[in-house]
Amino acid sequence: MSKTENLYISILKFTSGGKYIMEKINGVLNILINKGLIIDDNLRLEGLKNGTTDGVLYTLFINNIPTFVVKIDTPKIITATQGFLSAYSNVELLPDVLYTGDKKEFIVYSYIPGETHYNRGPKLEWMKILINELFNKYQEVDNDIPWGRVNGLHRNSWSEFNQSSFDFAQKNIDNLLPSDDHKRVEILINKLKAYHNQEKKYYLHGDTGVHNFVFLDNKIKGVIDPSPLIGPKVYDFTYAFCSSPDSLNKTTLFSLFSLWKNDASFSKERLIDEVLFQLYTRIGVCIKVHPHDLSAYIKAWKEWREYLPPKN
Repeated sequence: MSKTENLYISILKFTSGGKYIMEKINGVLNILINKGLIIDDNLRLEGLKNGTTDGVLYTLFINNIPTFVVKIDTPKIITATQGFLSAYSNVELLPDVLYTGDKKEFIVYSYIPGETHYNRGPKLEWMKILINELFNKYQEVDNDIPWGRVNGLHRNSWSEFNQSSFDFAQKNIDNLLPSDDHKRVEILINKLKAYHNQEKKYYLHGDTGVHNFVFLDNKIKGVIDPSPLIGPKVYDFTYAFCSSPDSLNKTTLFSLFSLWKNDASFSKERLIDEVLFQLYTRIGVCIKVHPHDLSAYIKAWKEWREYLPPKN
């Protein structure tokens, strides 16, 4: 039995998809070997936790060194992932693409050592790196490109995207927050419309949370799993800021704001409004995905809610 046959059989031991996934991985590895991108020598695959992605992920070890990640997903997801990573190939925080399947059923990119979520160090430090090495490099796109997820629903306006986010969050939060808070957030959305009607469109990562940041030795080393989005640049900034419940204070926010290259007319009042809305939607997501953080987010909300616009 060959080395690769041994490898494929071992995949079955930890793969929920069984024979189908084994055959897919078999095909991916054969392509990489035949194209001379990897050598068929001491290869090993380990399943990765999928986190918030629906695809199947593996780490490919070469001579016991984690070297690449193999992601198998729908052509729509793979196309969007490849497009974003290629557009920002100059960003060192992002993985390098080794190969994408002709039918866009898989993508192979460089492995970034570390772990997501934990041992991340102070928010001020990892946000500074994100701002300088990712957010400030975002590219503006043409007006005829629609708002919203590149691989999902397109929106007629950014306000429409926000309304959808609000509807989802409100349903999840329900009576966890006072009814007045929901009403005041709805007023906030209308206030934000005035800004968004003049908003420039940017090509964003779209899921810039600590669950997609790779940390090593309390420093951010990489950003993975893009969910590409056409939206205002402030979205990824406030999403990252609100993606963990620590240091959700104005002192940290304004220190980071001073580093962020944006239109000079972007006021601190608007920044607070954007954070308020992002924090509200984050609570809605947290209930479903990160319930262990919920109490800390509710505590932060009690401090931030005083900045909500009053009821009419």
